[in-house]
Amino acid sequence: MAVSFEVNGIRRSLEVDPAMPLLWALRDTLGLVGTKFGCGAAQCGACTVHVDGRARRSCVTPVSAVAGKRVTTIEGLGGEVGAALRSAWIEGDVPQCGYCQPGQIMSAAVLLAENDRPTDEDVDLCMAGNVCRCGTYVRIRRAIHRAAELKREGRR
Repeated sequence: MAVSFEVNGIRRSLEVDPAMPLLWALRDTLGLVGTKFGCGAAQCGACTVHVDGRARRSCVTPVSAVAGKRVTTIEGLGGEVGAALRSAWIEGDVPQCGYCQPGQIMSAAVLLAENDRPTDEDVDLCMAGNVCRCGTYVRIRRAIHRAAELKREGRR
C-alpha cells in the first residue's frame, strides 16, 4: 500500500507497510538518518520530528498516521527558528556525544515557533521527555534562550 505525505517540502509516496514506524520509513526508505532511534517507546525524544508543525515521536508513529501531512526532519528544519537554533547550539557548544541533539533541536523549534520569550519553566515543560545521556541540559536551556534572542533580533 502506498502512503503519501510531504517530507521536508517534497511530496513522497512510499510503498511500505502502513504500520511501519515513521522513523524507519524516514531512515531506511528515504535515507534521512538525522532522526535517531533511541528507545523505541517514545520516552527519550531522539526520534522527534514535526508533523504539521507539532513535535511527534516517530518511533511510535505509524507511517499511515502521516498520510497527507507535512513531516519535517532535522535535515529540513529551516527558517529563522532553525537558523537561530543552529547558531545558538554552535555558539553554546551544546553537544557532547550529539546523539540526542536532533530530537532536542526539533522539540525546541516547536517551542520557539510559538513563544519567542520562553521562561525556564516553558523550556523545561517543552523539553521534558528529551533525554540527554551526557547531561547537557543547562547548555540546552541556555541555547534555547539564546536562539529566542537571535530570533527576536532577526539575526541568524
